[in-house]
Amino acid sequence: MKYKSVIALIIFGVLNGCSDSANVQQQAEQTAKAEAIKKSQDQNQAFDNFKNQFLEELWAIYPSYGVYVGYYQHDDQLSVPDAAEDAKQLAFENKTLQQLNQFDVAALSASNATDLSLIRNQIESARWYRNEFKVREWNPANYNVAGAFGVILNTDYKPLDDRLRSISKRLEKVPAYYQAAMANITVPTLEHTDLAIQQNTGALGMFDKMIPESVATSSLSEQEKTQISHNLEAASKAISTYIDWLKAKRETLADGSARDFRIGEALYEQKFKYDIVSNYTAKQLYEHAIQAKENLHQEMITLTKQLWPRYFDGQAMPADPLVAVKQLIDHLSVKHVKRDEFVDEVKRQIPIIEKFVIENDLLDMDPSRPLVVRETPEYQRGIAGASVNAPGPYDATANTYYNVTPLDHYTDEQAESYLREYNHWILQILNIHEAIPGHYTQLVHANKSPSKIKSILGNGAMIEGWAVYSERMMLEEGWGDQEPELWLMYNKWNLRVVVNTILDYSIQVLGITEQDGLNLLMNEAFQERTEAEGKWRRATLTQVQLTSYYNGYAEIYAFREELKQKLGERFNLKDFHNQFLSYGNAPVPVIRELMLKDLDL
Repeated sequence: MKYKSVIALIIFGVLNGCSDSANVQQQAEQTAKAEAIKKSQDQNQAFDNFKNQFLEELWAIYPSYGVYVGYYQHDDQLSVPDAAEDAKQLAFENKTLQQLNQFDVAALSASNATDLSLIRNQIESARWYRNEFKVREWNPANYNVAGAFGVILNTDYKPLDDRLRSISKRLEKVPAYYQAAMANITVPTLEHTDLAIQQNTGALGMFDKMIPESVATSSLSEQEKTQISHNLEAASKAISTYIDWLKAKRETLADGSARDFRIGEALYEQKFKYDIVSNYTAKQLYEHAIQAKENLHQEMITLTKQLWPRYFDGQAMPADPLVAVKQLIDHLSVKHVKRDEFVDEVKRQIPIIEKFVIENDLLDMDPSRPLVVRETPEYQRGIAGASVNAPGPYDATANTYYNVTPLDHYTDEQAESYLREYNHWILQILNIHEAIPGHYTQLVHANKSPSKIKSILGNGAMIEGWAVYSERMMLEEGWGDQEPELWLMYNKWNLRVVVNTILDYSIQVLGITEQDGLNLLMNEAFQERTEAEGKWRRATLTQVQLTSYYNGYAEIYAFREELKQKLGERFNLKDFHNQFLSYGNAPVPVIRELMLKDLDL
């Protein structure tokens, strides 16, 4: 009995010791967990405070950028692009990077961790643009003050008289702004010089006509009116001097000494990395687009065989199937709106498209956020025929403008070519892309994102990619009643997106000639000459941006199909759209990561 008691005591002691050990381990784990939670809370609170301070400092340094996103506290300030401003920006960038390095990314929430990466990309991108890309030295179109003045004048965020007082103060810096511009420009490209001359000539209308008309109807005192008139006169003179200087500069460069507008492979890949934020490299996306072009050609050939008897009954198809596709597209493209009704037709279609989205429950719409279709302001013309100007998250209820350029600057032949390009079917797709449920709808959602960083530091590939994705989604959901003609034209339009990537890379990196570029656009993408010539011009004036459409579209569509596979019957298209758009203008890879985590997938 005594032996058994000893054994029992030993066993009890061992078990008690194990229990004590387990308790100690459990307590240690709980303590570590509590410390981790506390650290995470501290880090996230500190990062939230940092973001608020970062944005306040950002708008003080870039007041025009602030105006574009609806932050008007510094609306009377205009930054002059001189050495002093460079030093201020550099100090801000250094300070921001030092602050970012102090955060433990692992302790941040997923949303804050991605905000940190977006801020870092923004700062590193700004530094690269200044130190390596040096766009200020060779792109005279980089200098144009009219845009922010237009936002201030046309947005009712405070009484007109107060806005005019801000404009008057801002005008004081315009002469110094253009003096700095001329000092910065060394060897420009001819193409960007011509664009700068065109757009700044258009900008004169802001200071010679639009603002003076508002001053005349205002309640400003006579002294204030005299002052703003004096400032307007000085601003107009500064812009005119800049235009004359550019024209003279252009004459000296006409002998071939101008900089080549092509930036080359190394700069292109770097710019692609900062601007697009993709899972692809620029070269990989180019190769992906080459294959996509072949796939679209095959779809268009199939549709052409289906439609050929309807439009060419008894006529044999050409032996070359792509020639047959082009012949059918040319035949169909004569169905288009009249030249002088182009802008009015855009206005007519918008409510019809909106009704379809609502009735088919495709995503949430907000009737309180107005969309205004208007003719493109003169100072914005010269690159795209249609575009959207949306308010930022600080003034989210302000008007979104759908800019449509009238055709009065075209000859009859050019106008007909343009209208054939934007024919009966493609004009519908254009309006889906630019307005509903494309850019306008997406940007309304973005302005409601709880993260201002994701909305403000907008990723172009996500924004353009969504607009392209929305085109196909609308047709898939029944817009146009599955009409094969519409699908043929959609494939032509989507081919244009794909060829944008091919063209941009081919011009900027591979160095193809204008004739080769036009051949690609007209004979392989079936575009009208006016459209093709306009796209060539655009690709000489921008770099990388043309790839954003296809890159974003490809990543969004692939992610949607991935979620369909993962969720099965639980997948809901409207839920996907609303949740995807709730993350603001973050890059698609970032949104994918956040959504998968939030869906616990």
